[in-house]
Amino acid sequence: MNRTEFIIAITIILILAFAMGWFANWLVHRMTRVSDSDVNELERLASDLHDAEELRDQAITYIEQRESELTAQLAQVEAELRATMDGLRDARRENDDLRNRLEKS
Repeated sequence: MNRTEFIIAITIILILAFAMGWFANWLVHRMTRVSDSDVNELERLASDLHDAEELRDQAITYIEQRESELTAQLAQVEAELRATMDGLRDARRENDDLRNRLEKS
């Protein structure tokens, strides 16, 4: 094999390697290409996720508002209970005083 034949053989091998690489690259991109239906499905899922997050945020806001209302209502009921217990204590004390006066008379 002389020099010219060697250069031609190497050239053919390099051209074949380039062609095989290009074909493999084209094949990989063809196989891994995302279809329009997949893109539409991803967009729909992203939209659904966004809607779910908004709904979650609204639910959290409602729960926090309801919790603050119930906390205020509980504080009011506890204050009314303390006032009622104080009134009952005073009424019992007054009742005992009146009973003691009746027993002394």
